[in-house]
Amino acid sequence: MPGLRGRRPHLGAVGRRILDAPCLTLVRLTEEQCRLRFAGARVARLATVAEDGSPRLVPITFAVAGGLMAGALAAGDIARTEAAVGGDVIFSAVDHKPKSTTALARLRRIEHEPRVSLLADDYSEDWTRLWWVRADAHAEVLTTGPDRESGASLLQQKYEQYRERPPENAVIRFVVGRWSGWAAASGR
Repeated sequence: MPGLRGRRPHLGAVGRRILDAPCLTLVRLTEEQCRLRFAGARVARLATVAEDGSPRLVPITFAVAGGLMAGALAAGDIARTEAAVGGDVIFSAVDHKPKSTTALARLRRIEHEPRVSLLADDYSEDWTRLWWVRADAHAEVLTTGPDRESGASLLQQKYEQYRERPPENAVIRFVVGRWSGWAAASGR
């Protein structure tokens, strides 16, 4: 056909993006890769189960205390928790952001069903940069004690807002039983 030699037929902008897009594959992350990506995230989502069995999600701030770091925390309950030895502990707090009450539903749900999941991810319009990490954990609400103070201290190290106004209410300790995650890997 005259005039088409060496040129693509007219596809429009969407068609060109599809033809030019890299081939995307997902790769499973190792535990260490999961731990590092999760620890570096600024926010995660906490999944709990309501009393009626329905799922609930809420965004949280958090800090990760790795297996080696857990040994440096106060001896309290962490030392008695077999799953935490060589594992990971994540802390979150009921902070000063406006809420109708500090007796949050998530704390009641954790008391009722301590098995939870936490999810951190990174979304980008560049899908070659996508990743997510999930930590399946056992949660416990701490209102006093050395582990509550250690958790609050880790949160202060990570977030400037907690340095300015330290958590005064409950701290949640999550003992991670399993890490899982995926990340995009590009190729043509």
